[in-house]
Amino acid sequence: MSPAGMINPLTVSSLTEQQTVVLLPRSPSASKTYFPIPVDHLEEEYRLRSADDGKLFREEYNVSAASSLPYDTCYSGLKVESNVSGVKVQSHYDHSRVVLTQLDGNPCSDYVNASYIDGFTEKNKFIAAQGPKEDTTAEFWRMIWEQKVATVVMLTNLKERKEDKCYQYWPDQGCWTYGNVRVAVEDFTVLVDYTIRKFCIQYVSTKKCFCDVTQLHFTSWPDFGVPFSPIGMLKFLKKVKVVNPPFAGPIVVHCSAGVGRTGTFIVIDAMIDMMHAEQKVDVFGFVSKIREQRSQLIQTDMQYSFIYQALLEYYLYGDTELDVSSLEGHLHKLHNTFTNGDRVGLEEEFKKLTNMRIMKENMRTGNLPANMKKNRVLQIIPYDFNRVILSMRRGQEFTDYINASFIDDYFIATQGPLQHTVEDFWRMVWEWKCHSIVMLTELQEREQDKCCQYWPTEESVTYGDYTVELKGDTLCDTFSLRDLVLTFVPEKQTRVIRHFHFHGWPEVGIPAEGKGMIDIIASVQRQQQQSGNHPIVVHCSAGAGRTGTFIALSNILERVKAEGLLDVFQTVKSLRMQRPHMVQTVEQYDFCYRVVQDFVDIFSDYANFK
Repeated sequence: MSPAGMINPLTVSSLTEQQTVVLLPRSPSASKTYFPIPVDHLEEEYRLRSADDGKLFREEYNVSAASSLPYDTCYSGLKVESNVSGVKVQSHYDHSRVVLTQLDGNPCSDYVNASYIDGFTEKNKFIAAQGPKEDTTAEFWRMIWEQKVATVVMLTNLKERKEDKCYQYWPDQGCWTYGNVRVAVEDFTVLVDYTIRKFCIQYVSTKKCFCDVTQLHFTSWPDFGVPFSPIGMLKFLKKVKVVNPPFAGPIVVHCSAGVGRTGTFIVIDAMIDMMHAEQKVDVFGFVSKIREQRSQLIQTDMQYSFIYQALLEYYLYGDTELDVSSLEGHLHKLHNTFTNGDRVGLEEEFKKLTNMRIMKENMRTGNLPANMKKNRVLQIIPYDFNRVILSMRRGQEFTDYINASFIDDYFIATQGPLQHTVEDFWRMVWEWKCHSIVMLTELQEREQDKCCQYWPTEESVTYGDYTVELKGDTLCDTFSLRDLVLTFVPEKQTRVIRHFHFHGWPEVGIPAEGKGMIDIIASVQRQQQQSGNHPIVVHCSAGAGRTGTFIALSNILERVKAEGLLDVFQTVKSLRMQRPHMVQTVEQYDFCYRVVQDFVDIFSDYANFK
């Protein structure tokens, strides 16, 4: 579900990876040169190129796009139809194409739409390929066998916007034979941003020879544009590097046509290697070089600027991911800051987050005079690109606004309702089919109103078109569990809502221990699985500090359970890009680490996480 569409606010108006690819002739502007950038200048260069809606990025991309070789070097690609979803692509050259062994003397049987691509220093590190069609799947697997490929990187979903992007070239279970290659599914793991599938393949004529192939399928590239943040792609790239064994053949990378997203991935990989080796990056030079191996690699200026965004992210923040087994040592390091070494204390780590710019220019709707009175705290207003939009009431302007943000397409972070926004709150719950509400504040704290009571103490209460009835109220160890029935009066339709009200989180400070937070997160997840995984409404008073901490911990613990990995810094950073001030204090940030440590201590068998 993507009601708000996680769109990069800088690139809202740009379009998808192009559907028709035309080889560009050389132009006089191609003589312009862009020099390598030292890493300590990268932030300034990114800022300059991003100005004026990315004007300089577009200029640099257009110059690089003129660097393809002339038409007459593309022969084999013209012999065989090579299109995906109606996209005709002349993208590969004879000098760099992957040549298969001929079958039964048939000269056309050596063809597959794939090209060797160099890494930063490693020749033919990658094979950039078209996403297989039904009638090219056999050649695709034969290429994997003949090239001794151990790792396949897939950067498209099978369908996007109801268009076929790639044929499913693997069996869901068991084994299947494609031409001369038998493919058996060994295992698969579904993660937040990607899925890992492990195959055992065998060439049918070699009875005892088997090869293991791992497919890493990045599933979080949106139907249009580029990912909202490069964080997921950087973690995915790290996983690819870990998974690919030494001395294996090239890494096969494909999207749909094998040029846009494929080129983006390859360039990010190479430039990170260059960053480590030479403390500089040369995106323009590297793109120009690999375009001589496969035309049209990097297909839009959005993809081109996303490369820079990913490199800047990597340079500024590095790899902050931890294995759970190293958490205790990392916490000791964070809590024992040294000023004369490379140890970074908790305050310094958190300061990097608070230095992130709040994009006030992207809060126009919440700052409209008619909407200002609907905001509890004037500094905490949703960004326009992911705000929760209500249905506009006929003849009533501005009735589509509520102070609420979609977070990771799974949570709705919102403020505690004001007396005059309670009906909007229930309208949001109804229209977005929510079944779970998490409340992290008391109605009053330190003699100040923090949230209007939006549910009945007994029986029922009506707010405009919505009636709320209390069906049950149970006190657990650290939270109250209320079963509410929400009725949309005009249509007499009802829905059961479970209300989780966490107690013991003071307005200033953090809960005394982490177990209560672990328990409520587990209870919410159980409810979600039973009710169909619709968005979870989470609120405290302003909808940022405690709300952000709860969402951060939900995401962190889920990853700990799935992979045995955590990244508190990047999790919180991602939340702050989606709503200002999420995880508001260094105490709340530290609490994220401490709850994970409590979780690991309670379930101390690390094997549970791997």
